[in-house]
Amino acid sequence: MLTVTAAPDAPPRERILAAAHALFYRDGIRATGIDRVIAQAGVTKVTFYRQFPSKDELVMAFLERRHAVWMDWFRQALGRHGGTPAAVVPALREWLGSDDFRGCAFINSVGELGPVQQAVLVAARAHKQEMAAALAALLPAGRGRSARSRAMALAVDGAIVQAQMAVSPDDALTSLGLLLEPFSPAGTAG
Repeated sequence: MLTVTAAPDAPPRERILAAAHALFYRDGIRATGIDRVIAQAGVTKVTFYRQFPSKDELVMAFLERRHAVWMDWFRQALGRHGGTPAAVVPALREWLGSDDFRGCAFINSVGELGPVQQAVLVAARAHKQEMAAALAALLPAGRGRSARSRAMALAVDGAIVQAQMAVSPDDALTSLGLLLEPFSPAGTAG
């Protein structure tokens, strides 16, 4: 669903980014060495370092790609499910219930690297602001829209974290639906 892939004959940079995306998201950034990325991408060390002079640069490219892929999916999923606040729960159900769900790449990255790599924190903040803006677009214009969308984003992040730790995302999604009810016309959340 949110997988980034590259064909075997894709340019080296694309193969490296696809490999990093899979490994960083699944196993974590610190747990994934450059040699594993190189092996999965099918490139040489020289080719790798021509594309990404450091792991830090690869991490930032991964977060940039993840942001683009996730936001594209999120906006489309919200639209598929009606484009109202009630769309949030069924949209997230698609992702939280997928076999490759490992939580939010941005929350996970901040947890791993935020204190030592400030650029990760900056990227995560930008991602969360854009997520809140996508949620704001579901709300009617008016006073308090921005605050309500930030509250919705906080609830979404909480559901993502809960789903990451649970056997099933159902409880997190049910709770999220309850929290989002005030944002939807009566009886349409969840």
